[in-house]
Amino acid sequence: MDSVRRMTTRTLGPFTVGSIAFGCWRLTTPSTEEATTLVEAALDLGCNLVDTADVYGLDWGGTGFGSCEERLGAILSARPGLRTRMVLATKGGIIPGVPYDSSPSAITAACEASLRRLCVDHVDLYQIHRPDMFAHPAEVAGALTSLHERGLIGCIGVSNHSAAQVSALQAHLALPIVSVQNEFSAAHVTPLRDGTLDQAMQHGFAMLAWSPLARGAIPTGDGLRVELTEALDRIAADRGADRSTVALAFVLSHPSAPVAIIGTQRAERIRAAVAAAALRLERSEVYAIVQAAEGVRLP
Repeated sequence: MDSVRRMTTRTLGPFTVGSIAFGCWRLTTPSTEEATTLVEAALDLGCNLVDTADVYGLDWGGTGFGSCEERLGAILSARPGLRTRMVLATKGGIIPGVPYDSSPSAITAACEASLRRLCVDHVDLYQIHRPDMFAHPAEVAGALTSLHERGLIGCIGVSNHSAAQVSALQAHLALPIVSVQNEFSAAHVTPLRDGTLDQAMQHGFAMLAWSPLARGAIPTGDGLRVELTEALDRIAADRGADRSTVALAFVLSHPSAPVAIIGTQRAERIRAAVAAAALRLERSEVYAIVQAAEGVRLP
């Protein structure tokens, strides 16, 4: 029986990126030296997509809005050579207390502030973090186009958008949307059903999967369906792997070629995540995971 087809690299607009990306939502250490060591380890392991957001730092021990971008900016100031090794992505549009504002003035200001915190003159990928349902997509498109024309952003992506919201924005953009960043894991298989992954394959943009280990629930089993834990453990035992490796391999197995964004702050866990790219699951295994996640037998 053929295993599910896999690729070890992904296409993100004009860039080639690794199948595992380094997410900065937990990059809250006050030590620039420690943070630099971690980012460099990720890059050395092929995790060249480095993803952050302006709102990161409000939790996970951060000091407030923008603090994770500031930490990454301190790294890039101290070690500017690292910038050339990464595809740098950030997100904007969340304003605590509002909570979403994708008006042209807000998105423009958010992007400019991110660049200052990151200590760079442009980012390779700029993403609308969550859809502002009270912003017309034509206005959002105009702001993103202006940022691109000014050379502040390379490519455009969205995060936590439905397929319909992606289509509405793309209809007003001359530039292509190159990525969508949504939650996708063995415990959250909604993108298989809601058109997210189908649309990614239709238009050829990258699916960036956040929380591919279900916010840490998959390694611990906390809050998971018993059936899912058992299915993952059964496959892991058969493959001589662990539950997290199987879960990451599940995400990476989809033909849309997702990128799994991990947020660990330990180099050895990044190494283990990268190893998951070598595990090729059988169709019977991925469908066993889907059935266990949904709690419903497939017809």
